[in-house]
Amino acid sequence: MDHILTCELCEREVESTTRHHLIPRTLHSNKWFKKNYTKEQMNDTVDLCRDCHKHVHKFATEKELGKHHNTLEKLMEHEKIRKFVEWLRR
Repeated sequence: MDHILTCELCEREVESTTRHHLIPRTLHSNKWFKKNYTKEQMNDTVDLCRDCHKHVHKFATEKELGKHHNTLEKLMEHEKIRKFVEWLRR
């Protein structure tokens, strides 16, 4: 049975999604992140299509993602990510 999933960023229906950690796992042991975020916040994820996930990491470093783009809304505030998502939605 085919399952249709929805990307939480571009909102397209896709066959599969990947889990994106809003605060990248490589930063979970960083003192600044441990001090400023709860364990629950550090483990927050969103389901993204492969295209969105690839481009999120292409356009922002892990530290930028963790500090400045750690919600769906904040991801969409990144100009290059927003423009890519708008292009995908067309």
